[in-house]
Amino acid sequence: MIDTFTPREPYRTFEDLSVGEKRVSQSRTVTAEEIVDFARQYDPQWFHSDPEAAKGSVFGQVVASGIHVLAMWRQMDHEINWDIDFVCGVGMDEIRLKRAVRAGDTIHVTSEIVSLEPSKSRSDRGTALTRYAVLLDDGTECVTFTSINLVYTREGRERKIGTAR
Repeated sequence: MIDTFTPREPYRTFEDLSVGEKRVSQSRTVTAEEIVDFARQYDPQWFHSDPEAAKGSVFGQVVASGIHVLAMWRQMDHEINWDIDFVCGVGMDEIRLKRAVRAGDTIHVTSEIVSLEPSKSRSDRGTALTRYAVLLDDGTECVTFTSINLVYTREGRERKIGTAR
C-alpha cells in the first residue's frame, strides 16, 4: 500500500470552494498482491482472492473488488482534497462500477465540485456535492459517483477552534 497522505491542518472553508473546481491525483499502479491481500481480508469472492481460479472467470484474472477501488479512491482523494475543512461525508449517490480494475492497471482520481449549498439550519456548515471518478491513465472511467460532504464555513471554523478535536 502506498502512503501518500501527510496530515495537515485544512484551511479551505465552504466559502473558499467554487463550483467547477477540478483536481487530479497522482497515478498509482495496482498490483495482484494488493488485490488478493485486500480481497482475502474484506471481500473473499474467488475472482478477487484466488489467482488460479480467477483465470476461469469472465475477467481472466483477479480484479479489485469495488470496495477495494473505493478504498484506493479515498487514499488518493486525501492527496488532492486534504486542504478542505470537512465536517464529514454524509452519502454517495449514483455509484457506478464501469470497468474492473485489474493487476497492472494504473489509476488516478479526479474530483469536480458540482454544487455548493449553504445549510438552511446551521450557519457553521454547507453541503458540497463532488463528482469523483477513478480512471485509467488513458481516461477510461472505472468507478464514478457523487459524494455528499458537509464543509465548515468560516464561522464553523471559529467555533471549532475553541473546542478539542
